Amino acid sequence: MYTVKELFPTLQGEGAHTGRAAVFCRFAGCNLWSGREEDRTTAVCQFCDTDFVGTDGIGGGKFETASQLAESIEKTWNSTAAGPQQRYVVFTGGEPLLQLDAALIDALHLIGFAIAIETNGTIKVPKGVDWVCVSPKAGSELIVLQADEIKVVIPQVGHTPLETLLARFEKMDYRNRFLQAMDGPQLQENLALAIKLCQKRPLWRLSVQTHKMIGIR
Repeated sequence: MYTVKELFPTLQGEGAHTGRAAVFCRFAGCNLWSGREEDRTTAVCQFCDTDFVGTDGIGGGKFETASQLAESIEKTWNSTAAGPQQRYVVFTGGEPLLQLDAALIDALHLIGFAIAIETNGTIKVPKGVDWVCVSPKAGSELIVLQADEIKVVIPQVGHTPLETLLARFEKMDYRNRFLQAMDGPQLQENLALAIKLCQKRPLWRLSVQTHKMIGIR
């Protein structure tokens, strides 16, 4: 059984694949926050701005089997009118690795999808995922120390000094490194900080939430 909050066609808005046509499959649930506002102040991750509770989003629902969910993803992709050789699905959440498993990975590969995930890095990644983006959260135990991409949202309450943190990540095996400004009332200040750090530490690039800028999901 897979519990999906929402399933929709879009363009990847952040990181190394910005602008790429994709289907986003947002799984319900997370291991760092319940999704309920009354629990936010005691959660490990306190800044999430995404609703990942329930199945009431566009395309959301409960899917009994991997093949059923893969079929829904394929139908959603067809609405983008892109060729099958470019099929690309991004699993996000919440935390997608609470639900993504070998059966679903195999079902999607069988119909030609490349599979990406956006994970907090606290759960082991199953074999077969084609692109792994890790977005670590302060206060959590990071176990995914090798990935295609790391995206650090800054600043976060509870982080060690930022440059010390970035130096630590620079020693790990991440092929692409991004800094992304925390959204919210302090966005401009956070963006200025991210720009300054990218200029000072050129192993890092700036990630901007382009989907918000152009008005898509």
